[in-house]
Amino acid sequence: MTREPGPCAADAEAAVHAYLDDAGIEWELGGRPGEFVVSLPGEKKLRTVASLLVGDRYTSVSAFVVRNPDENHEAFYRHLLRRNLRMPGLAYAVDTSGDVYVKGEVPTAAVDAAYLDQLFGVVLEAADSPFNELLVLGFLTSMRKEWAWRISRGESTRNLEAFRHLLEDQPGQ
Repeated sequence: MTREPGPCAADAEAAVHAYLDDAGIEWELGGRPGEFVVSLPGEKKLRTVASLLVGDRYTSVSAFVVRNPDENHEAFYRHLLRRNLRMPGLAYAVDTSGDVYVKGEVPTAAVDAAYLDQLFGVVLEAADSPFNELLVLGFLTSMRKEWAWRISRGESTRNLEAFRHLLEDQPGQ
């Protein structure tokens, strides 16, 4: 059974399609009716993939930020909760596996190009800006092990370069 969007949803879907094409943002249709899967280029993360789901009454956005941390859970989640206070219309959320997402919802009638521009900017800021801090808070022990393993084998450390100051010359290496 296919879904026929109501007039508000149809207008919003047309606005999303036009905005994404005009902005040159990589996207494809998702598996659900009214879903757009958007790829936002990042600086700290290579990219952030967001799902924008246009419904008759509400439009939601969800983007993966980082997997469940290995360690330091209290500081990790406290950091996210403090960042929630500065994010207009979005919030960090945790799924049943402990993976972190940024999520939001707005009335579909409010979806236009200006709103989409702001929304995708905030999604990208929420997923990309704190990424390295979150890695240090939640995965530093794993990164140290990975660094030591790569050094011992003469492997490239390029993907860990941003953390060199934390990983070089660590006790036990």
